[in-house]
Amino acid sequence: MRNFKLLFITLTLLTGSSFYAQKATAKKVSEKPNIIFILADDLGIGDVSCYGSDLNKTPIIDQLAKGGIRFNHGYTAPLCGPSRAMILTGRYGFRTGAVNQDMVGEIKPENEVLIPSVLKPAGYTTSLVGKWSQFSKTPGDFGFDDYLTFAGSGDYWSTEKKKSENYIENGVNKKLDAQTYMPDLMHDHLVDFITTNKDKPFFLYYSMVHVHAVIQRTPDSKPGSDLYEDNTAYMDKLVGKLLKTLDDLKLRKSTLIVFMGDNGTASQYANRGTISGKALSGKKGTMLECGSLVPTIANWPGVIGSGKTSDLLIDSTDLLPTFADLAGAKLPTKNVIDGRSFLPQLFGKKGNPREWIFIELGNKWYVRDAKWKLNREGELFDMSNSPFEEKLVSNYSENKESNDAYNRLKATLNTLSPEKGIIDNAGGSGRHASNVNKKKEKVED
Repeated sequence: MRNFKLLFITLTLLTGSSFYAQKATAKKVSEKPNIIFILADDLGIGDVSCYGSDLNKTPIIDQLAKGGIRFNHGYTAPLCGPSRAMILTGRYGFRTGAVNQDMVGEIKPENEVLIPSVLKPAGYTTSLVGKWSQFSKTPGDFGFDDYLTFAGSGDYWSTEKKKSENYIENGVNKKLDAQTYMPDLMHDHLVDFITTNKDKPFFLYYSMVHVHAVIQRTPDSKPGSDLYEDNTAYMDKLVGKLLKTLDDLKLRKSTLIVFMGDNGTASQYANRGTISGKALSGKKGTMLECGSLVPTIANWPGVIGSGKTSDLLIDSTDLLPTFADLAGAKLPTKNVIDGRSFLPQLFGKKGNPREWIFIELGNKWYVRDAKWKLNREGELFDMSNSPFEEKLVSNYSENKESNDAYNRLKATLNTLSPEKGIIDNAGGSGRHASNVNKKKEKVED
């Protein structure tokens, strides 16, 4: 019965009518699809084989893309804290204060409305499994009904670093024993959550550990193996195990899955993330293209068409309004929502697509459209050869196309006015103040 109702929802979306507007008083909770958002850590486009990675193989994620839509222009902030704040609030950093890693922790439940609090009134049970990043308090304080999380990033084995010994499960502090692999523990928790809530709509925010450094062995690693390759493969394997759980519970056709990276590939691992033998422009923590351009895939068997690629511009503030649109939930009204639903495009409709995306980190920002990019300093870049090259256009006023692009993007920045919002209160890099200080100390030494 549930699948029949989901088909009816889909048909009404495809024909442009609003099921929720017509049936708001009569619909039952069981009519609504599940939503699973998978967020990989430090996974750039050069890490995923369906995006053309030369070295990394991700067959399960490739199948997700083959069975759905792979987006070529999905963007988010180039560091984890500001990125996740964009995702969960649907708002830009200069509005929430999440312009650097430390300032994310200043976001309060009384000031910002996160995805779980948007979906809950629409009948959804919500869970966060994995990295909570720089947010303060607990996921429960921000509206999640269920959670398992840990401090910091890269939590694999309790024997590898001190902070990995502890995790929190629904308010209870627990110890990770030496034999347990945190990503496996997370998987077991999410299976329990899905199984318990299989007869009602749920939202699962699966915030994966992989492939954040320090890169460590996986349960499948062999002596002398490439650990980064192992970690990418294990992440892919866990996605496959999740899909099998959905299949076993007959939930696959009633579940939208969105897969995304939280920022570009990190540090030295970006060097191996070539596509067609060519190096990419940028990595995690940079304002170059692949600091923020991340794998973005949507999959819903029998509902979203398969084998599609899209050049739709998406930034991660768009996730909250898209999920709300699908759930029939009301958007928050207390704050400006910067995101724009791309649900119609998932169903092959034109919708109301973006003409630009906005990215901010620390005291830097830029706005980008399909071909051009303009940063805070007023530098215009020709992005027609991205993600491999960003060509600075110093004489833009001498050419009509580039001059028009400059004026158009400048007008967008003037409208947004990020400089009038909450400004970075640290060194401007967007990173943790403690990390910045460590680098300063090394230079002084």
